[in-house]
Amino acid sequence: MSDLLRAPAEIKYAEELDWLESVDDNPKPFSWRLSPKMVRLFILGSERSDGLDREIPQKWFGDRSFVERSIVTLASDRGLLLIGDPGTGKSWLAELLSAAISRNSTLVVQGTAGTTEDHVKYSWNVSMVIAKGQSRESMIPSPIMTAMEGGAIGRFEELTRSTSDVQDALISILSEKYISVPELDSDNIVFAKPGFSVIATANSRDRGVNDLSSALKRRFNFVRIPVVTNKKSEAEIVRFRTEELLRRHRIELDVPPTLLDVLLQSFADLRASAASAGSDDEKLESALSTAEQIGVLEDAILHGNFFGERALTARTLASSLVGSLARREPEDLAILNKYLHGVVEPRGKDEGGPWPEFLEGGRDAIATLS
Repeated sequence: MSDLLRAPAEIKYAEELDWLESVDDNPKPFSWRLSPKMVRLFILGSERSDGLDREIPQKWFGDRSFVERSIVTLASDRGLLLIGDPGTGKSWLAELLSAAISRNSTLVVQGTAGTTEDHVKYSWNVSMVIAKGQSRESMIPSPIMTAMEGGAIGRFEELTRSTSDVQDALISILSEKYISVPELDSDNIVFAKPGFSVIATANSRDRGVNDLSSALKRRFNFVRIPVVTNKKSEAEIVRFRTEELLRRHRIELDVPPTLLDVLLQSFADLRASAASAGSDDEKLESALSTAEQIGVLEDAILHGNFFGERALTARTLASSLVGSLARREPEDLAILNKYLHGVVEPRGKDEGGPWPEFLEGGRDAIATLS
């Protein structure tokens, strides 16, 4: 695992999944590797009342009901659609569910404007077709078809980014649970084995790009993942993901709680400002998601480690925040400058702490970008 840039969840947590499977005596649907109860425990972490001999850490931070509804959906014959704003952890939840259920989270189709029906069904190895003709051996199954044949979970990221004909290809798969291959004279139907299902994700901000048809919507159970607004929960998410990033970069550094509070409060302030804005020009282009907070913090830590004093400072944090969120010029810079002078400066005078240094770092970053 050490030679992988980013190991999938089933490899990263392989030892933990093996142990859970060895002690799991609950009924399992179809070909599931873990029971629904153990899938939930793997994702949300163990509690003392679970009576396990070891602690299972929490990996996804959100309402328990979202995870339970997702698990129940996958145990039925319906697909699961996780929908929400960017950075709310939809893809991470989909990966964890697939890893726990199938021990394979890599059967993924990425939805884009260039995604075709072949990406959902199958394509052909041209050289083999020329040499031997079309056959099962010369067919290249899509990740979804591979999941069907193995009774596993297939994933479809950014479903609403795909065109209507690609979305329509999913309708028959989710309804009939097979894919026909008309190019073959025999053995020309690929049937799904029990345990097959599809987890799709969609950004709520993508409405109007390629809206789902009512026929496709009926094949999915929707689970809406809200933006995390609870400061304690968001702090846990940021801390959890940041610790993972630090281990990956082999950096030993503690994030001071005061600076984590500054980051969380800054994003809360900017979200409140966006909510009260009268037009899009008065809002940052950024979604101000938890994922973007993690990106800001990682950027500041790496900058401090490589070019600073090997410590996280308020100045570096402010510089990272401005650099990460200022995507439009001059609109975003003006919004951030207004925030620094209207909110951070008075707070620095009243509360002190890291806020004055944070203010100076933000001012310097804006001056550099202007």
